[in-house]
Amino acid sequence: MTEPLMPDIDWDVPMPSNLAEALPELSPKEEIEMRARTVKLISDLTGKPLDPTEENRAQAHELMEQVVANKTPPDLTQYPNETLAYLGGMVAMYSGMVVRDLADLKLYVVNKLLQESEHPDGKVRMQAIKALGEIDGVDAFKKRTEVTVKNQSIEEVEKELAETLSKLKRISNMPQQPVTDVQAKVIERSPDAVDD
Repeated sequence: MTEPLMPDIDWDVPMPSNLAEALPELSPKEEIEMRARTVKLISDLTGKPLDPTEENRAQAHELMEQVVANKTPPDLTQYPNETLAYLGGMVAMYSGMVVRDLADLKLYVVNKLLQESEHPDGKVRMQAIKALGEIDGVDAFKKRTEVTVKNQSIEEVEKELAETLSKLKRISNMPQQPVTDVQAKVIERSPDAVDD
């Protein structure tokens, strides 16, 4: 017979005092998705199907409203598995709908801006073109800053610094010449000119 596998144990890593301490902090959406996956896995492993009742559906809708309204996260431990599974499906569907809706909305906005870019009024046309240029992915007006990193030894930096300082010293030692060749010109105003 083969020996049982023994995991490597790091004796210097402290064990959490309870299960809640061991789990990472989850958003309400993440917790719902995790619980729904767990409930589904247990259902698949045991062969017991999850058939939510009308009461389970009503509870799931109520919980979904709380999650969407960003109220305090609900205590999911008090709900049956069928409610959690149905709620998980609702959250997944809602997330998918939001993503599709945002993509459709962006497409609608781009199409409208393209229409407005043909407007006969130049101001409207320019505003539409500017807005099109600012769309993510087009980035026609995005300002980019480029940073070049040059690795040098201390000796090279000191040498460049000494050269720059000597140039500045030569410039500052140049004799100052006064500006004497300036002529003032008087502009006459006509008596019938009106002040703005």
